[in-house]
Amino acid sequence: MRALRLSLLLAAAGALVILLRLFGDVASFAGLVAILAGTVFSAPYAPPPDAPGRGWWTMLASGTAITIVGGALSLVAETAGGLLAVLGCVLVAIAVALGFPTRSEGG
Repeated sequence: MRALRLSLLLAAAGALVILLRLFGDVASFAGLVAILAGTVFSAPYAPPPDAPGRGWWTMLASGTAITIVGGALSLVAETAGGLLAVLGCVLVAIAVALGFPTRSEGG
């Protein structure tokens, strides 16, 4: 469970960096990489497709995809891309909150 916690924290930190935009484009790109890495590293811990509670990882993956599309779109249309990136980061943050394992889950 430690690896899952670290993966989700990595994704949350990336989303926070993108949402705050305090450090410029390079930091936002690093935040995007952090979200992607957190999503990939948390994939082995996602519940099976038929198990209850699968929604958090699906939301995390969807938020990651929307953030990537928003980042690419912001190179052409800054407003639309920025709105998509914000939407994706909010989904990532919600997914991290839902998927973060608690102490009672064996961690």
